[in-house]
Amino acid sequence: MQQINICSLNVGKPQDMQYGKKEITTGIHKKPVSDPVFLSTLNFSGDGQADLVNHGGRDKAVCAYPFDHYPHWEKELGKPLNAGAFGENLTLQGLTEDVLCIGDSFQIGEAVVQVSQPREPCFKLSLVHGRKDMPLLIQNTGYTGFYFRVLKEGVVSPSDELVHISRPASAITMTEANRLMHHDKNDLDGIRTLLKVDELSEDWRKTFQKRLDKIAINASSQLTGEK
Repeated sequence: MQQINICSLNVGKPQDMQYGKKEITTGIHKKPVSDPVFLSTLNFSGDGQADLVNHGGRDKAVCAYPFDHYPHWEKELGKPLNAGAFGENLTLQGLTEDVLCIGDSFQIGEAVVQVSQPREPCFKLSLVHGRKDMPLLIQNTGYTGFYFRVLKEGVVSPSDELVHISRPASAITMTEANRLMHHDKNDLDGIRTLLKVDELSEDWRKTFQKRLDKIAINASSQLTGEK
């Protein structure tokens, strides 16, 4: 695996924002930090999530997004983007969904992190970028970003590199997981294969098990913010 650099380490506490006719609280606005930050099993110091149903928790302690995708989105949106533009804690260079696998583990500073699932884009990205179709655009490109759980707590510096430690024998890429979640939802054999990966997050495991059990799932509110 090629060298993986941190372009920016970003944190931010939840803020109240206006979304249409209602007020929401979101932790999507992250700002770069220059000093080392302690990473616990739940988040970086100084960071927070508002919607603890869809964000945060041990399986989603760290949100990461590839800087490699920024040129695509700058062209699509017609504007320059600052680091943290997708609400990510780590803006990374050299690690994309097509090469990254669920269960991949990395040393980062004193900490050890492990990939748990792709990031599921939500309507708050529409709020940030002024595009109602932003979550669907992200789903359709597969440029979703991903989440880490923290296996070992420790201090992380913005100047640290990610060093790949291990990969499960049953390696499945973020791209393949995104295909099964968002596109080929009836690929039951693919779903069963994915569920054999022990390192898959509990949230995604529950969603895919419901599909196997033919239980209806409505995810539209996460994309639109409307119930």
